[in-house]
Amino acid sequence: MDMDSERDLISDLPQSIIETILVKLPIRDAVMTSTLSSKWRYKWSTITQLVFDDNCVPNTCCDKSIVESNLIHFIAGFLFLHDGPIHKFALSSSCLSSTPDIDQWLLFLSRKDIKELNIELGEGEWFRAPSYLFSCQKLTRLELLRCELEPPLSFKGFSCLKHLNLQQVIIPPRAIENLISSCSLLEDLMLSYFDSFELTIRAPKLKYLNLEGEFKEIFLENTPNLVTISVSMYMTEDKTEHFEQSSGCNFEKFLGNVPHIEQLAGHIYFTKYLSIGNDKESNPMVYLHLKVLELYQVSFEDLNEILVVLRLIISSPNLEELHISGSAYTPSDCEDDDVWEKGLPVGCTFNKLKLVKITDFSAVLHEMAFIKFMLAHSPVLETMTVSPSYCTVDKKLKALIELVSYRRASPVATIQFT
Repeated sequence: MDMDSERDLISDLPQSIIETILVKLPIRDAVMTSTLSSKWRYKWSTITQLVFDDNCVPNTCCDKSIVESNLIHFIAGFLFLHDGPIHKFALSSSCLSSTPDIDQWLLFLSRKDIKELNIELGEGEWFRAPSYLFSCQKLTRLELLRCELEPPLSFKGFSCLKHLNLQQVIIPPRAIENLISSCSLLEDLMLSYFDSFELTIRAPKLKYLNLEGEFKEIFLENTPNLVTISVSMYMTEDKTEHFEQSSGCNFEKFLGNVPHIEQLAGHIYFTKYLSIGNDKESNPMVYLHLKVLELYQVSFEDLNEILVVLRLIISSPNLEELHISGSAYTPSDCEDDDVWEKGLPVGCTFNKLKLVKITDFSAVLHEMAFIKFMLAHSPVLETMTVSPSYCTVDKKLKALIELVSYRRASPVATIQFT
């Protein structure tokens, strides 16, 4: 008999390779490898990346409380038998409610050199992070959803943290500012569903910023390395007056310290926010690296918002893609359709712009003027896509006939009217 043919080659692999195999499996399947042989009985107990979800326990039972109880016992049993460091702990469950067990798990993880932590409980469930979360000084990534967070006064920041994602997190305004500024290596920041915040961000290493919420004011004070920004200013119509209370020029406060920005996406109310306190006499920064600009729900009937759009595209000489959408029609405060040309420096053209995409197009005066303006000053433009909002067939046809008649600086530019 050929003895080599009976060798268990997988079991004889180095532990590091076996762990690589095990972390690719759902954690429940990784534990079940203990039944393969005596050699495999405890191999799962040293894996460093732990991902727990509802699939960790059988979901044949319709009673949510039983599923929750089974999941708690599974996680507790796993951690009790685990041996060695834990680099990643992710918990995402639709059935798990806030429970004291989470505090115990976090206490356990704080002693295990945890580097990545992600916690998301069931819909509507909130948990309060215990103080020993802030003793996890080797954290490089922290993601929390629906959490109450209050750093202790003695907290000096996470010295290794590079990625911070907080969604629907209750935290004092000054605490979040101190948390951000005290994480000196922070590169990626996402804050979602924050209400009525005046936020100052000081993060010299920050590269990626995503903000969603009812922010009253946002000041990017020390962010010279930002390359990607996405902002959604959630706000109901009856609350927009707080924008008017802003002191100084919002454009300068938000975009005055981002010289290396490469991609900017501004969603609802963003251009309105930037237009408040707009200082027409200031010397605008030139965004030499900005290649992709996305501006959504722009009011083309608001002169101040028009000036913001104009300022951004003029200040971005290497812009390659422009995505812009209009907002619902409102009465115009400016009937001068030549405002685009008047604000353009002599001889200014967009020499790198290849793609323009316009959505929610309503064919109002300044939207038509904007399209005419872009076609006339984009010598390398390849495609302009125009997607109209709801309007009559006759209005669409009339707009299309007018659009195709506009002069085009680019001999290869095509207009796609969808």
